[in-house]
Amino acid sequence: MVLEMKVPSPGESISEVEIAEWLVQDGDYVEKDQAIAEVDSDKATLELPAEASGVITLKAEEGDVVEVGQVVCLIDTDAEAPSGDKKEEKKEDSSKEEAPKEEKKDKSSQESKEIPPSEGEGEAKSYASGTPSPAAKKTLDEKGIDAKDVQGTGRDGRITKQDAVKAQGKPSMGTPGPGKRSEKRSKLSMLRRKVAERLVSAKNETAMLTTFNEVNMKPIFDLRNQYKEEFKERHGVGLGFMSFFTLAVVRALDEYPAVNSMIDGKEMITYDYKDISIAVSGPKGLMVPVIRNAENLSFRGVEQEVKRLALRARDGKITVDEMTGGTFTISNGGVFGSMMSTPIINPPQSGILGMHNIVERPMAVDGKVVILPMMYLALSYDHRIIDGRESVGFLVEIKKALENPVELLMNGDVKKALEL
Repeated sequence: MVLEMKVPSPGESISEVEIAEWLVQDGDYVEKDQAIAEVDSDKATLELPAEASGVITLKAEEGDVVEVGQVVCLIDTDAEAPSGDKKEEKKEDSSKEEAPKEEKKDKSSQESKEIPPSEGEGEAKSYASGTPSPAAKKTLDEKGIDAKDVQGTGRDGRITKQDAVKAQGKPSMGTPGPGKRSEKRSKLSMLRRKVAERLVSAKNETAMLTTFNEVNMKPIFDLRNQYKEEFKERHGVGLGFMSFFTLAVVRALDEYPAVNSMIDGKEMITYDYKDISIAVSGPKGLMVPVIRNAENLSFRGVEQEVKRLALRARDGKITVDEMTGGTFTISNGGVFGSMMSTPIINPPQSGILGMHNIVERPMAVDGKVVILPMMYLALSYDHRIIDGRESVGFLVEIKKALENPVELLMNGDVKKALEL
């Protein structure tokens, strides 16, 4: 029996994915549930597991954009798993056949370059990688652009008419100097392209402003130094900064619900729950998993959820559902050494808090100069629904909670708040 494997739906509203990488080769024997490919959607990179055991036949190539429900490979479930000896034998046979196969491929590629299509032919021809179609060649000639300067997106890297229309002439780099001047082109993943589109749309479609403040982190430093060992021993996770910031944000959102709102056409939706998105760095780029109902979590609950989501993002196991939604975002650029930044809103949300690195600075306290660990905070917000008074007040509430965590985040009882 031959099983047709179709692209499953990675999530609601996703209609197509890109084959990022095949993890097996055509003709390999695969086991049921073995990861056979990585596919990029506009939200995440996901693994595609084999639906049955058998010999696989690939029906799509790396870089192909395929629709949800499209057949991407066949699995012959009647095929028997090869023994170790047969496997080695197969490898030797394939290596012997490799050379003539490559020779044949090179020959056909050369022929496709040398033999132009006849005028008026209705059927599409096969072109080698980097070779423009007739329509694309005409467009490139009119623009005065060399085909080698264009990245083809067609099958096998061929240059389509659309590639030619979008192509820009290579800018002059001036008179070359000594040393290497090589360059490399690589196709952006679907996830990276989607992130780029969302960042541009956030800038163009929102009235984004940023307000700043600074916070004295010494009270949190003191708490962590006193309780972090006991906290980790009791709960199996560290007492980090994210729990303090998340709970401070939850408290501030209660005070300023407009920051926990979104625009939907001519209406404003305000949420009574707090789903906090946290920006984390994954192997495929920035990912923003969501801490659901953060208002119901303790310090332990937040730290455990942050650890779980960060590990899943790092291992490439994060799901679309875990990154969908969110009513407010926290981004920690401080882990990379950022002193100050203007974070970009994560649409359709209306606000994002930027954390930065902690630096010891001289501060005036009661008329005296004191060295304190200080952090700059940045709140980017959509001015269409959040006024200046609300944005400044929201950030001030976060500052108050972080500088007085025992009273405002722990109700005066540190041991109970940390569940020690």
